[in-house]
Amino acid sequence: MQGKKNFTPQLFVSVNLLDLVPQDNFYRKLLTELDLHFIYKATQKYYGKEGQSSIDPVVFFKILLVGYLNNINSDRNLIAFCSDSLSIRLFLGYDVHEPLPWHSTISRTRSLYGEEVFLHLFREVLKMCVSKDMVRGKRQAVDSVFIKANASMDSLVEKEVLEDASAFVNELEENSEFKTTSTRKKLVEQHHAWKAEAYKGMPKATGKDKVDEFGNIIRPKYVSNHTHYSPTDSDARVSVKPGKARQLNYFGQIAVDDAHHVITGACSDFADRRDSQCLEQILELTEKNLKENDIELEELLADGGYSSGEALAYLDKKGINA
Repeated sequence: MQGKKNFTPQLFVSVNLLDLVPQDNFYRKLLTELDLHFIYKATQKYYGKEGQSSIDPVVFFKILLVGYLNNINSDRNLIAFCSDSLSIRLFLGYDVHEPLPWHSTISRTRSLYGEEVFLHLFREVLKMCVSKDMVRGKRQAVDSVFIKANASMDSLVEKEVLEDASAFVNELEENSEFKTTSTRKKLVEQHHAWKAEAYKGMPKATGKDKVDEFGNIIRPKYVSNHTHYSPTDSDARVSVKPGKARQLNYFGQIAVDDAHHVITGACSDFADRRDSQCLEQILELTEKNLKENDIELEELLADGGYSSGEALAYLDKKGINA
């Protein structure tokens, strides 16, 4: 006889979340292994003693961890994903009938905490990994990745270069890997040459977007960090990977231990810099994190983008085999 399932929601149901989540579930195991109670002390200064209770700081960071593990970068989608999972509800400490925090609460809390809270969390988790013998420390692998900025290419505005051009010249000299003897006048002329090439064949630019007779915004053939900047995110830089469109990015640097692929260092930089220019920053950070756990860094693995005279001299001076 063929069966047919009919579903009738029950008005009252008695369920136990522990009975619904298998013992070998990843989040159930993580719940027993990951102790984040130190976060209460680290975030205490951000709260007063009166008023409504905030989201539990431990719950907040657990939600961020779920987002990282599942590659979800939208707070709205992240809360929907957590609400729909019994195992994640158990991990967060929310029963089946309890509503999770609003997605806007996640966004506000993220902006509330200072950078030191996130760094403290990172170092404490790294310490846990070291205690579980997951970090050898001898050999670290470093690589970079573009991180998309929360700014549109449509927000770009053309740089205005004044007679002295001091800000522009200082920026060029600061981001240059090699010391230059070029005069300020030569750099300003170079800037105007870049602009002329970018707008070749286009109507004369006035520093703002021009509109044709159909109302379409006229763009130059290409834009660069020499000629344009984003007023909505001054730290974002125009960058591109082969085969992909230009966009505004940051430059993420990651160091990973070769034993169990535990991240030992992470930082960001401007996306118009070279890997070799970022090597010192990520190495100093990783070395500091390892030394806090009595581990000495001996070897560094990286691709050819990190190789330069200055970078190799720096590593040689520190006695690190690259």
